[in-house]
Parts: sequence; C-alpha cells; structure tokens
Amino acid sequence: MGLSDYNLSGEQKRNIQHFASIVRLALADNVITEGEEKLLKRLAKRFHILEEKYKEILENPIDYSQSTPHSYDDRIEHLYDLATMVFADDAASKEEAAVLKKICIGLGFSVDNAEKVTDEVIHLILNDNDFEDFSKAIKKVNRI
Repeated sequence: MGLSDYNLSGEQKRNIQHFASIVRLALADNVITEGEEKLLKRLAKRFHILEEKYKEILENPIDYSQSTPHSYDDRIEHLYDLATMVFADDAASKEEAAVLKKICIGLGFSVDNAEKVTDEVIHLILNDNDFEDFSKAIKKVNRI
C-alpha cells in the first residue's frame, strides 16, 4: 500500500480492498484470461480505480486486506461481483471455488455455512441468475 493510500476516503479504501479480492480470485489459477481482464477493467472503472493503482493491485493484490462490509446486502453484492469473476472465463476451477469459499468467510458468512453458500453461488451464476434472484437465494441459503 502506497503513501497515497492513507489519504483515501473510507469508501475508496473499501473499493480498493474489494477490487483486490476480485483480483485474487482471478489469479487463483495463476492466469488472468481475456474475459477476466475485461471484467477487471470494467470493475476498476466502476470502483474509480486509476490505471496506476489498477496495475499496482494486479501485481500485489495480497497487499490489500479485505474489510467486511457492515451491511448484509452489501456483503451479498460483493459476493455477486466475486461470483461473476469465477465465471468470467466461462469455467470454474477447484482453485477458484476454494478461493471463493475463503472470500465468503472473509465477507462474514459463517465458516459452517461457507461451503453451502459457495455451492449455491456457483449454481446461481451457472444458471445466469440476475442480482435480485441471486440475493434472494443467498438469503434463503444463509439464514441468519
């Protein structure tokens, strides 16, 4: 994390942390495919991440710790973003699923329920569910 990162707002820091989590997921198989790169660039733009910071995060995504969003709905939205990364290359590897499970736990889903949530996430994305359906299904599977 560079010196300039200390002057960022809370929201900017959260966006960078979330983006770094997505990059870690993309790199789970040690390759960023063309589809993953397109999604990363789109998300970087959405999160207002400049090109220099984008490259820095790609080189060292582990340098940016993940913070858990306070809102349950925000957690589900982050999970949806991450799930779209899993399938950006039209395939899901065991490594990506394992990283997704760890990120579920990092987002605040219980350790006991993370595998069930991860399985449901993969099922929902494979069946091309939109965010609204995704959110409802995750809330049903992850009854809190």
